[in-house]
Amino acid sequence: MKIAVIGSGYVGLVSGTCFSEFGHEVVCVDKDTGKIDALKAGKMPIYEPGLAGMVARNAEAGRLSFTTDLATAMDGAKAVFIAVGTPSRRGDGHADLQYVFAAADEIGDLIRDYTVVVTKSTVPVGTGAQIKDRLLKKLDADMFDVCSNPEFLREGAAIEDFMRPDRVVVGAETERAQAVLRELYRPLFLNETPVVFTNRETAEVIKYAANAFLATKISFINEMADLCEKVGADVQEVAKGIGLDKRIGGKFLHAGPGFGGSCFPKDTRALVHSADDAGVPMRIVRSVVEVNEARKLAMADKVKKAVGGDLKGKRVAVLGLTFKPNTDDMRESPSLDIIPALQKDGAEIHANDPKGMEEAKHLLENVTFHDDPYDTMKGADVLVIVTEWNQYRALDMERVKDLLAAPVIVDLRNIYGRADLAALGFDYTGIGR
Repeated sequence: MKIAVIGSGYVGLVSGTCFSEFGHEVVCVDKDTGKIDALKAGKMPIYEPGLAGMVARNAEAGRLSFTTDLATAMDGAKAVFIAVGTPSRRGDGHADLQYVFAAADEIGDLIRDYTVVVTKSTVPVGTGAQIKDRLLKKLDADMFDVCSNPEFLREGAAIEDFMRPDRVVVGAETERAQAVLRELYRPLFLNETPVVFTNRETAEVIKYAANAFLATKISFINEMADLCEKVGADVQEVAKGIGLDKRIGGKFLHAGPGFGGSCFPKDTRALVHSADDAGVPMRIVRSVVEVNEARKLAMADKVKKAVGGDLKGKRVAVLGLTFKPNTDDMRESPSLDIIPALQKDGAEIHANDPKGMEEAKHLLENVTFHDDPYDTMKGADVLVIVTEWNQYRALDMERVKDLLAAPVIVDLRNIYGRADLAALGFDYTGIGR
């Protein structure tokens, strides 16, 4: 089957590439000429493990191509996916749907035969209905269907998540549209992957509900970490103790500096505002957002306390800038709040990240970046671990101690043990311990 994917960012590029791996003919479309030219040359606009090789393999086989011309991409396509960005709207936190609607309007001008229009972008409930209304102004109802097919891709593990998902959710209003989506995902049916067919609004809510629930687990365990620090408990043991309960589960119960990335922050905010619009206040989710925003700034206070309460003139070594490992994504990373807060208190920042430094250079001012983590530490008064990259999990601590001006470590990801580092003479601060 031929399909078109509008938007060659994270979701569009990964989804389109994986559909081509299934054997479909996929044309990825983007208005950014530079991005399309780079993709044609085999250069990836994002870092995602395994993606470059999969793109090259399917492009060479003729199943995957890139263009700026939507008309060419849609010629003969049975489905067209909208996978453009839906960032938080400046000032109010609602999802900004201008790119979604612009794509839908352009699609409406180009449909010649029955086509399934699929929203892959994360959108508030009711967006699919709005897209349908816009298309009905240009097309007869029997020329198209609008479906919701939300993505559940973890950055750093996106290919695995697409190829071997926990589930696939499809919101489709007609049997005709369901049949097209069934054919697209047929390889997963062979693996008995659960495929949830529902109406469009339900699929849209499922996406927001999933992200909000996971974000809630993160904010919950972070608040438990604060309690543990006050009463002498260990949040990692607490997380293990509750996570072994199958009703709760251990995933997303890792205390840290707060959640970031392209999904959880904007999606929780958007859910709060879209629910308010519907007259249904999301009190729990609103608290999750508030806890997370305060959490990031509280991490800077933790660093300040570790150096004796005064950061003025102190050299701070920061390891990890991206919001999580195995990605170059800096969007709403805790480091973007922590580092400016440290600088405001007079700290001099030196930083390292395996993949995120190029993007960080556009987002952070007056930071000295180092290609080697050990170089970052030279003469530093404190070492702060912000992102749990594997490269940081087995540092030579004797070397670290020699490089630091003071043996002080603030481990915001709990990747080291307090007792082990104390035995080496470090003043160690973790989270919730």
